[in-house]
Amino acid sequence: MGAPAIDIAKLTPDERLRLIDELWESLRATPEAVRLTPHQKDELDRRLDELDRGDVALVPWDEVRRRLRAHVE
Repeated sequence: MGAPAIDIAKLTPDERLRLIDELWESLRATPEAVRLTPHQKDELDRRLDELDRGDVALVPWDEVRRRLRAHVE
């Protein structure tokens, strides 16, 4: 891997969060391209089971993002 196209250390926290969001959305577009380890698959299965049983409450992504941004400011 070569030198990064941007110097992440020079980005503000808000710019870093926007970059994370853009990276996540780019991965979400092709989930089949993201390979999981057996441990990651087991953890996702465990979490989906909790969700199916109603043992956890969901938080919308917009709310998570708002909380993260509020935390770094």
